Amino acid sequence: MPDELFDAAEALSKRLKIPRSRLYATALAEFVAKHKASTITARLNTVYSSEDSRLDHSLRRLQARSLSRNPW
Repeated sequence: MPDELFDAAEALSKRLKIPRSRLYATALAEFVAKHKASTITARLNTVYSSEDSRLDHSLRRLQARSLSRNPW
């Protein structure tokens, strides 16, 4: 670990009044969670990219008809 990063972690753990090991564990947990979320997002993007997201023609026509009656 670079000295600069170690010193910054040391200063932060003192400022937060938590042990350095707890700071490292918290940082690692956040890092893992972030990458887990990006994996889930990538999987969802794959699923949704293969699905047709267009509205059914009949439904689109009914929505357009109902909007024209509302004064907004």
